[in-house]
Amino acid sequence: MGALQGVTGVDVDLETGRLVVRGTGVDDDAVAAAVAEAGYQLTP
Repeated sequence: MGALQGVTGVDVDLETGRLVVRGTGVDDDAVAAAVAEAGYQLTP
């Protein structure tokens, strides 16, 4: 996740499953693809 363009920080709470991505110009589709590649899925 941190390797994605524009990402300056990532926080993951394993207990709640919450992912927070910080940065400027971060591509939502790229984040979703990275999450899927890691074997997880995003939920609203």
